[in-house]
Amino acid sequence: MSDHHVSTDSPAAKPSIKTRRFNVSLVWIVPIVAALVGASMLINKTLSAGPQISISFQTAEGLEANKTQVKYKNVVIGKVTAIALSSDRSHVVAKVDLDASERAFTDENSMFWVVRPRIGANGISGVDTLLSGAFIGADAGSSGKTRKNFVGQETPPPITYGEQGKRFTLHTTDLGSLDIGSPIYYRRIQVGQVVSYQLSEDGKGVDVEIFVRAPNDRFVSTDTRFWNASGIDLTVGANGLKVNTQSLSTILSGGIAFVEPKYSPTTQPATEHARFELFGDQEAALAQPDGEPRYIRMNFNQSLRGLEVNAPVEFMGVNIGHVVSVDLDYDTKTMTFPSMVGAVIYPNRLGHANETLLKDQGSEDENSMARLMATFVEHGLRAQARSANLLTGQLYISLSFIPKATPTPFDLAARPLVIPTVPGSLDKVQGQLEGLVDKISKLPLEDIAKNLNGSLSEMQKTLKQVNGEVLPQMHGALAQTQKTLDTVNSSFAEDSPARQQISNAMDEIQRTARSVRVLSDFLSRNPEALIRGRTAQDKPDSYKASIHSSRDVEPEIQP
Repeated sequence: MSDHHVSTDSPAAKPSIKTRRFNVSLVWIVPIVAALVGASMLINKTLSAGPQISISFQTAEGLEANKTQVKYKNVVIGKVTAIALSSDRSHVVAKVDLDASERAFTDENSMFWVVRPRIGANGISGVDTLLSGAFIGADAGSSGKTRKNFVGQETPPPITYGEQGKRFTLHTTDLGSLDIGSPIYYRRIQVGQVVSYQLSEDGKGVDVEIFVRAPNDRFVSTDTRFWNASGIDLTVGANGLKVNTQSLSTILSGGIAFVEPKYSPTTQPATEHARFELFGDQEAALAQPDGEPRYIRMNFNQSLRGLEVNAPVEFMGVNIGHVVSVDLDYDTKTMTFPSMVGAVIYPNRLGHANETLLKDQGSEDENSMARLMATFVEHGLRAQARSANLLTGQLYISLSFIPKATPTPFDLAARPLVIPTVPGSLDKVQGQLEGLVDKISKLPLEDIAKNLNGSLSEMQKTLKQVNGEVLPQMHGALAQTQKTLDTVNSSFAEDSPARQQISNAMDEIQRTARSVRVLSDFLSRNPEALIRGRTAQDKPDSYKASIHSSRDVEPEIQP
């Protein structure tokens, strides 16, 4: 048996090791480069992409995904990427991608609205959208806090955050015709507008926020007076009819005007968000301060139809207050329903008279006023409900001194003070008319009517007699008179014998008168002719001339 021994040192016994190389084909270079470029573009887009926000609107009118732009001062800052209904379907939500450099528009005070063509009192806006389509307008906020969900406004805001000026708050009892965008006027120049309004905290008025642009905001001082300048102010005075209005836009959309009173001392400019009272008209706004009000009450035993709240209260023709309430009361003794009228008066409106009274009284408390009123009532101070307008039937309260007024007790401790009253002028007229009607009702109208009927019957008989007898006779007499006149006219015609005879008679009368005149002249010169007669040589020349001038020879006159 033989052993086979294999040596490990032999070359045939060593294993062989082989190495392989990784070879990349050139075909894969193009996809790899494209993938690298795409990745770089994606990374760049991700790094350069701006914030995404959501804006809710009532409707998506004019909005289109991937088309509608977001603009600030007509510069594109983003685009709408998607539009969808909300979960409750009450509004739409627009997804907006903003540019990376416009992160300021994510501030929580930022505002967004849809710009469409609009026609309003301030003119036409959004005309450029007729060709380019609607877009979303934006205005950046300034609070410093960001958010992603916004509620878009349905109308453009009246002002933007970048506009210089001041905001003020006006308090009024009624908004009237004012609205957002209503103009603010200073000396008939528009200097601002209304930006918002809301009910006051107590619900008894309205707070109107206005914005006055710079540099005109410096004219708003601590004593500035604001009033509602809406509509047309018509005033009828001694100089005729006056029409006052700020502009045509105030008639359509309302407006507010302001100015400082002429009697106002030098004041400081008002601070932003200062509060002012909004008066109803210019006259009330520029009136002197009324001072502390005083309340009075009046009881009228008459109907006060036509007397309304805010009706004026006048003293000797001066407006010193207004009516605040008109209520009914019941008097158990007389079983009547008197009318209770509450009013507020302002003694300061009496001017110099109030100053004199204060000096005389020495104080302004209620007790001193009660004593003063007691003195006035003792001297005949009474309240009357008088007619303010005969056409509309409106009434007002007049406080005046009535001569020989019936003495009336006055309660100094009553609060409010009760002023005695007297019937008004209309009540007096009504009483007189009622008395006249009573007198007329007491007249024996039936007897008078019977007598009138009898008289009318007799008159009718008389008229029948006149028509049957008198009138025919009168007609005959008139016909006979007409015949007589015709006869007279024919007798005095140009060729009638009667007229010829009258003409001859008139000639004879003239010759006789001429002879008498000649005789009287001769006797006045020769009175002795009455005794001795007249010779031929004594005949006057005038007589001879008259003889020759006559148509018939007159006989010689012998003494």
